[in-house]
Amino acid sequence: MKAVWSAWLVCLICGFAWVSPVVAQYPTRPIRFILPFPPGGGTDTMARAMADRFGEALGQQIVVDNRGGGGANIGAELAANAPADGYTWFMMTVTHTVNATLYKKLGYTLAKDFAPVSHLGSTAYVVVVHPSIPAKSIKELIALAKAQPGELRHSSSGTGSGPHLAGELFKSMTGITMLHVPYRGGGPSVVALVSGESKVGFTTTPSCIGQLKAGRLRGLAVSTEQRSPYLPELPTVSESGVTGYDTSAWYGLLVPTGTPKAIINRLNAESAKVLALPDVKARLDITGMVVQTSTPEELRKKMHAEIAKWGKVVRALNLSVE
Repeated sequence: MKAVWSAWLVCLICGFAWVSPVVAQYPTRPIRFILPFPPGGGTDTMARAMADRFGEALGQQIVVDNRGGGGANIGAELAANAPADGYTWFMMTVTHTVNATLYKKLGYTLAKDFAPVSHLGSTAYVVVVHPSIPAKSIKELIALAKAQPGELRHSSSGTGSGPHLAGELFKSMTGITMLHVPYRGGGPSVVALVSGESKVGFTTTPSCIGQLKAGRLRGLAVSTEQRSPYLPELPTVSESGVTGYDTSAWYGLLVPTGTPKAIINRLNAESAKVLALPDVKARLDITGMVVQTSTPEELRKKMHAEIAKWGKVVRALNLSVE
C-alpha cells in the first residue's frame, strides 16, 4: 500500500503523468555498468571516477563490468541485448560511431538499440613515441616514417577504435605508411608502447599522461584543434604542419532502447550532478579529461553526426572489417 501511495505522489509531482511503482522506486538492486574496454584506458578511468559517487546518489552499488575485445563490440552487443529496465548501463565512445560503418556485420545497431542518456566528456589523442625513437616532433616523425616505409609500428586500442582512425587519418594526410598493431584497449596499447613492442601510438590523454610525465613515453603533439590545457607544452598536429588535422575521443552514457523515459531523465540529471562534484572533477582533471554533459537529445544528435562523419572517413580510406 505504501508503494502505491509513493507512486501516486510521484505522479502528482510530475504533473499527474502515471509512473509505474517499479519506476518510482528505481533502483532497488545493484546496477551493471558495462565498459567495452579492459581496465587502464580512458573509458575505464571515467567510469570508475563516476561509479562510487553515482552509486551513493542512487542508493545502490554500481558494478563496473569490463568487457573488452572485438573492437569494442563485445561489450556493446552484451549491453544492447540486456533488459531495458535501467539496470544495465553502457559507456560508449567515438569507436562505436566508427564501427557503425567499419564492420560489415554487427550484433547490434548503435542508433536503434540504445537510448542516449548524456554526453560525459572528451579528451585529446596524443601522438606518442617510445624514447628509443629519435623523432622529437611531428615533422621528424613524418621524415622517419618516409625513410622507413612500413617499418614503424603504431599501436591503438583496437581495430576501428578512435585511436586507430586517428592514426589512419594521420597517415592519409601525410602520405606515410606505418604498420597498425591493434590491442584490446588503451591500457594494453600503452603497455606495449612503454615496453618498446610498439614504437608510435595514438592514445587518449588519460591512457598516457602518467607515462608522459614519468618520461617513459615522449609526446609529440595533440590531435585537437586547440592545445590541451593538461599538456600545454605539446603543439597540435595541425600547427605542426598537418593543417586541418582535428579529432578527439569522447564518451557517452547509454541504456538499452525501451528503458523508461523517467529513468533516463533521472540518470541524465544525476550524471550532471556527479560530474560536477569537486572530487570527481579533480580526479578527471588529473587524467586530462574534459567534463561535458548534455541532454539525451543532444547526445542523440552527436551520435548521428559522428556516425556520418566517420562513415565518410572509413569509406574514403577503404577500411573494412568482416
